[in-house]
Amino acid sequence: MTWLLLALPLNALNEQDQAVIDRVTAFYGERAGKRMIAWRQLLTSVSHQQEWQKLEQVNRFFNQFSFLNDIEIWGENDYWATPFEFLGAAGGDCEDFTIAKYFSLRELGVDDQKLRLVYVKSLKLNQFHMVLAYYASPSEVPVLLDNLDPDIKPATERRDLLPVYSFNGSQLWLMKQQGQGQLAGKSSRLKRWINLRERFDAQKLARPLINLDQP
Repeated sequence: MTWLLLALPLNALNEQDQAVIDRVTAFYGERAGKRMIAWRQLLTSVSHQQEWQKLEQVNRFFNQFSFLNDIEIWGENDYWATPFEFLGAAGGDCEDFTIAKYFSLRELGVDDQKLRLVYVKSLKLNQFHMVLAYYASPSEVPVLLDNLDPDIKPATERRDLLPVYSFNGSQLWLMKQQGQGQLAGKSSRLKRWINLRERFDAQKLARPLINLDQP
């Protein structure tokens, strides 16, 4: 993904960004630090753009990463990596792609009410999958950011996905077709989501079983 590094402006990093970059670099290695720099520069470079451009750039950036099952990279059946861990490891599963995109768009000022992390069933793969949904307005059909399909498309065009439930920073919904779904309670019911947010805030890092940066 060196082409993306070269394409980004060399914006100055603030002290907080630099401290996190140094921490990730020390833990995962120099190439992980470069990915962190590219991520921070990306967020700076698109911060004043329209929301659709933010969606496209964030989706494009993270879809360059490698897909690996949790058991392969983290040694657990279902591990939700923080964006720092995903960037450090250079790969992860569908949940890690979706989580990294969600946190990036939230930092770019996209309202939490416009975003949902959606569990779906991939009919083609016959397995559960996660995507990020963006609602331009509450009544509109959402568009989906997905690592399986690089193009951002309306949910109505993704007949290969069957929605199950979705959540964001505060709420949990049971899904009905491609619509809004039925409010089912607080997202605090999702223990992995709460644990993820706590680890992200504390900048805790886990070491992957494999090093994708080694040739």
